[in-house]
Order: sequence, then C-alpha cells, then structure tokens
Amino acid sequence: MAIIHVNRSGTSLGTFSEEEVREGLRSGRFLATDLGWREGMAEWGALGSFAEFAEMGAAAAAVPPVGELPAVAPGSLAAAPAMARTGLPWDNREALGFLPAFLETLKQVLAAPSVAFSIMRREGGIFNPLLYALIGGTIGLIVSMLFQLALQSVGFGMGNRNAMNMLAGLGIGSVFLIILAPILVAFGLFLGSALVHLCLMLVGGAKQSFETTFRVMSYTHGSTGILQMIPLCGGLIAGVWALVCNCIGLARAHEIETGRAALAVFLPLILCCVLTIVFVSMAGGMAALQHMNNR
Repeated sequence: MAIIHVNRSGTSLGTFSEEEVREGLRSGRFLATDLGWREGMAEWGALGSFAEFAEMGAAAAAVPPVGELPAVAPGSLAAAPAMARTGLPWDNREALGFLPAFLETLKQVLAAPSVAFSIMRREGGIFNPLLYALIGGTIGLIVSMLFQLALQSVGFGMGNRNAMNMLAGLGIGSVFLIILAPILVAFGLFLGSALVHLCLMLVGGAKQSFETTFRVMSYTHGSTGILQMIPLCGGLIAGVWALVCNCIGLARAHEIETGRAALAVFLPLILCCVLTIVFVSMAGGMAALQHMNNR
C-alpha cells in the first residue's frame, strides 16, 4: 500500500497509509487542502485532488486538481495556494474530541493565522466561535487575575497588612471573578466586533456579514486569551498578537487587503487617542483660563 507524506502550511504531519489519510479526512484530522506526496508523483498536490479520496465529497471537489497547483519538489514544504473553507478543527470537535479540537484550533490560529482564517467558515452560526472565545478568553482572564492576586497576597507591591487583607478576601473575590469573567468576555467580544465591523464598513472593507467579523474576533480572542496565562507580560503579548491575528483574519475572511483590515482594526484606537488628546487639551485650556480669571 502506498505511503503518503502529508504537509500543512509548511509543517510535515508525517507519513500515512491511504486508509489512514481517508479516515483522517473523514474525521477532520486532515483537511482537503493539506498537501500530499507519494512515490511516483512529480509534485505535491492537495489531498482533496487525489482520485482515491474523491468520495470525501464537496470539500475535496473545491480544491484545484493536482496539475493546476504549482510544481513543488518532492520533500519540500509548501502551503496550498487555494484554501477550501472546510472549517477549523473546532467545527469538527465531535469527531476529533473536545480538547484535541480546541488545541489544534489554538495552534493553527496562533502559529498560522493566514491559513487558519483562509479555511474558517464565514457562516454557520455564532455559537461555536462564541463558545471557543468564552473558553479561551475566560481561562486566560481568570488565571491572569488569580496570578496577580497571588502576587499581591504575598506582599508583592504592598505592605504586609494589606497583603493579609487581600489574602482574606481572595476566596470571595475568586468566586465573583469566575462568575463575571464569561460575562465580561462575551460583552467585550460583541462590542469589539460591532466596532470593528462598523470601521470595516467605513473603510469599504466589509465584504461579508457581521457574522464573519464576529467569527474572526472570536477565534482570535479565544486563542490569544490563553496567552494571558504567561506571568507578568502575558497581557501585553496577548494584546499585541490579537491585533496581528485580527488584521490577518479580517483580510482573509473578507478577502480584502491586509492594510485595509489593519486600518479598520486600529481606527477605534486612533479615535480614542484623538479624543483623549482633545479632552486633555480642552481641560488644560479651561484650567489655564480659570487661573487667569482668578488672578
């Protein structure tokens, strides 16, 4: 039986038999857009274009034939030029398993956002992406806050008396934190998605519906939210990488230029900075005028 080499976005997934690849395509372990090569082939081709996997259905049919793909030397690593929107592993969690699907989606979004959002389904309801965002965002937020509370409880940055008071209230605070964290994550996600989609409309980049924007923001937040668990600098790392993933994700999902997507993402931040400068300037001018009047 032929042995097939499987590659995804520049990373080798290993070698498998035809039956293993067929079962992987059926379960969601492999994507129709993953590249495959076996002995005798002059170039790599998408698994969905292999004749023996034709029964795998529409996902395979959406991939260009092997001959239409650019020639790639056997053994080299390359990503498929055209990505069928077969969905992220999280969409196939019933077949893959809850935790493996979450971890695989996390890895794809963080390590290869361009590929991840090129295969992400633009529609299909908001429940799946919202659940993913709530899990990743809530875990990251809770662990981050508990880490900060733990530092404070041992006297990091405060007196011993304040540290004892903080330690006494840690139990009650943790309960409220666990209750409120999912609500805060969901509220911030809907608000942020609405603002970004509005900005996409203003810059002429809203080629798809609000649901598409929401799905990008959800998978980004659920993935980068986990990075908040990194001690001390996790919040900064998560914030920066969330901006990067959102820019790439919106560009791939709405099929627009990355620069236009970045403008939509940063526009709310720019407006906030401008309003802050205006407010501070007005406050300073009023204070100076009042000072002159008092003289």
